This record gives sequence, structure tokens and C-alpha cells, in this order.
Amino acid sequence: MKAFIIDRYGKNETGRVADMPEPEVGDDDVLIQIHAASVNALDMKIMSGEFKMILPYRLPLIMGNDVAGMVVRVGARVRNFKPGDEVYARPDDDRIGTFAEFIAVKASSLALKPKNLSMVETASLPLVALTAWQVLVESAQLKKGQKVLIHAGSGGVGTIAIQLAKHLGAFVATTTGTSNVEWVKALGADVVIDYKKQDFATVLRDYDVVLNSLGTDELNKSLQILKPGGHLISISGPPTPAFAKARGLAWPLQQVLRLLSFGIRGKVKKKAGAYTFVFMRADGAQLREITALVESGAIRPVVDKVFAFQDIREALTYVDAGRAKGKVGIRMM
Repeated sequence: MKAFIIDRYGKNETGRVADMPEPEVGDDDVLIQIHAASVNALDMKIMSGEFKMILPYRLPLIMGNDVAGMVVRVGARVRNFKPGDEVYARPDDDRIGTFAEFIAVKASSLALKPKNLSMVETASLPLVALTAWQVLVESAQLKKGQKVLIHAGSGGVGTIAIQLAKHLGAFVATTTGTSNVEWVKALGADVVIDYKKQDFATVLRDYDVVLNSLGTDELNKSLQILKPGGHLISISGPPTPAFAKARGLAWPLQQVLRLLSFGIRGKVKKKAGAYTFVFMRADGAQLREITALVESGAIRPVVDKVFAFQDIREALTYVDAGRAKGKVGIRMM
């Protein structure tokens, strides 16, 4: 099958299209013919080698973390999917590879595609929607009337997190650039901080939850607007000892992550708050919850641009430049 692969890690790795063997289908797996995929910032981080210590992939590696397509075959123990079903998923992080013609995914990571979306729209959702769910619903347990700051509101995670937080009844603030202010307001944000003109740390106060997807400066400044007992959640690091332990990382690496997050954990503790690092995981049950929200109209995907399979390099460059509003789709067929 045709697939987009990398042969090595590195900042200058651009990847290539190659012929790869079709995936093997285990007893608990579903083989999917891929109709669409989408690009995530995570793709560039994997290509550069940023995650090779915690995600030790075997090279050459088929890239891609989001899939929408049709079931071709199911494993012997699979009962809830059948050939012909239209499905979507974020594969388990040790089994990525959606920039290809086929992929085998655990049935437990899969859900039926929302009926009101195209394949490309559907493929834009899994990673970012699961991230938003696992931050706001699972980790923060966000409640009606609480205040949440969602950084980078025009990004892939931000566009979905704003909509999910509003559905949960929260008061939502977000940050974005000048050209996106009105556009992000239309997604449901109550307060929009134009980071080119304002410092969010001087405008906002007493927030229950902050979702950080940016750098160390924004992470530390977010402490200033967090109320005592609030919850600071980062999807961009630094990872915590709890994360390292949950992933079963080697003891020396656990100590490295303990040191990396020591400063921010200590600062949050002084405010009687909590700091959590979230690295999203595949979860078909949560995707079914997300499907229901999409079909009800509570959440709508945001697709900035769509590229053909042969133009994946261009799509990766576009996302890496930080120009995308929402997600960038890949039409595989």
C-alpha cells in the first residue's frame, strides 16, 4: 500500500511516499480503508524526534494520528463493527499511521462516524476532540458556571475546547491573534484576548481552570490568573511523574520528568492548586460521546484547508508555520 513515512528523526526530515506492507489484523482489530486523515502539531513533534524517549517508534514509521474511513475486515473477537461501517479514530499512540491506504486499529479505540459530517470533517476531530474531552471533562471535571482560560483558541484543540466548555456551561476566555478575534468569538468564547495587543495575565483573574498548549512563559503566567485551588492543565509539557508512571517509563526517565516539572508543580502547590500534564489517549467510548455532541450541533469541526495525499509535505509545512485556523485535512481517496 502507499504510505507517507519517515526514515529518521530530525528537524529537517520531510518524509516521503513509499510502498509499505498492509497492516496485520489481530483478533481485536478492525482494518480500515482510509478515506481521510488530518494534520496535528504532534506530527511535526514526532518527526523531529521530540517524543522519541516516550514514544519509541520503529523506523521507517508511517505518519498520521487521525483517521476516518470504511471498515474492510474485522478480527475474530470484534462484535461491534462490521465491513462497510463508516468509522473514525485516533489510533493508539504505539500504532499510528493514518497517512496511508489502510490501517488496523483496536476496536476499543474506534467509533462510528458522525452522520452529519463528511469524511474530511470527521478526520479533523479525533485527536483534538479527545484532547479537549480528557482535559475539560476527565481531568478538570469542568462544571457549569466555572471560568476556564483556553490558550490558542483558533488552533485545532482550542476550537473544539471552546465549544465543549460552552456546552458544559463554563465561562470561557481564550487567546488569539488580531485577525482571529471575531472568528473565535463566533465559536462561543465570552472573552477574547488579542495577544498582540494585550497581556492575558493583566486582564484575567480568578480562573478555575487553564488549558495551556503553548510554551513555558504562558504556562508560568497562567499561574497569575489561577484562583486558589484552581487547576492548571498543560498539553505541551512539562510532563509529570504521574504521567511517567502511568506510561510505565523507566525509572531514570521518570526522575528526569520529575525534575522537568518540579518548578511548576511547586508553584501551583503554593496556590493550593493542581497541575496536570495530559497526553491524550485513544478511547472509542469517549469518541461516541463526542459523536453525540457533533450530531446534536453542540460541536462543529473547523477545517481550514484540505490537501490531497500527494501534497502531505505541503500540508505539514502549512501547519508547522502556525497559519491554520482549526485543522488541516488530508483527502486520501
